[in-house]
Amino acid sequence: MASQETQGKEKQKGGSKLRGREKDTPEVRISKSLSWLLRHGAQSDGLVLRSDGYARVADVLANPRFRGVTYPMLEDIVRQDRKQRYNLLCEAGSLEASSGSDVWWIRANQGHSIKTIEIELNPIASATDIPMAVHGTNRKAWELISTQGLSKMKRNHIHLAQGIAGDSVVSGMRKSSQILIYIDVQKAIDAGIKFSLSSNGVVLTEGDETGFLAPRFFQRVENADGTHVSGWESQALSVPPTSTEPIGGQSADKGAATVLSALDLTTGMKGLAVDEGGSSLLAESAEQAGTVVRGQSLVEIES
Repeated sequence: MASQETQGKEKQKGGSKLRGREKDTPEVRISKSLSWLLRHGAQSDGLVLRSDGYARVADVLANPRFRGVTYPMLEDIVRQDRKQRYNLLCEAGSLEASSGSDVWWIRANQGHSIKTIEIELNPIASATDIPMAVHGTNRKAWELISTQGLSKMKRNHIHLAQGIAGDSVVSGMRKSSQILIYIDVQKAIDAGIKFSLSSNGVVLTEGDETGFLAPRFFQRVENADGTHVSGWESQALSVPPTSTEPIGGQSADKGAATVLSALDLTTGMKGLAVDEGGSSLLAESAEQAGTVVRGQSLVEIES
């Protein structure tokens, strides 16, 4: 029988079970586990990533949580992913392979929270380079976003889509989005904010020096049905004060809720929950970059 110390170490390393819900198909659970590992969990699972985000496929498949997963299965998941989240790369005759044979690598195309990862992105020099940049969110999260702007939170970038998630799949936005925030990209560029494009078409920005894209850069805001959302325009005329308070295990402003670190049970990325009067709520998804709502039992994480 394993000692409590050994069990604790195994738990800390993430265990060997696939992430996701019981009702998910095996393919979905493999994809969720792959997304978490390549974007957020490499260090905790002992997976070595190159600075460009690539990991050896052999190392990924050797991870206990992928027991029974073969290369053809992994290749099918990458090929059939409708949002093109992953990329496979073959380096012929790599010197890193002791046998001298080809080495296959895999990476997530965007969405990382690992700060050492620097994926090559295509700079966006002008708003004319893309059809639009829009962020989808839910109504609860909008209450904070409308005053403080979009935040990259623990991720490396704020994610924006080049279209609306309707009948077709759009990278960078969930189909369940209730509020659509259209960004004035040119105004933001003129203010010194940089934008880039991932290989799977997601518009990325680090925001300003505090990691925010303020409401003054919102062009318009609509409900999912296309109707206008009002009440935020006054915030676009002023620069909101920035907060330097730490997140995770720290109290917010006096009288506000306590922000706690939590683990999303669906995909395993660390999200944030708000403890207010004994009530807390985990982020809906760890596939997305988040926004903390102080005084509201909500955390949003955007894809």
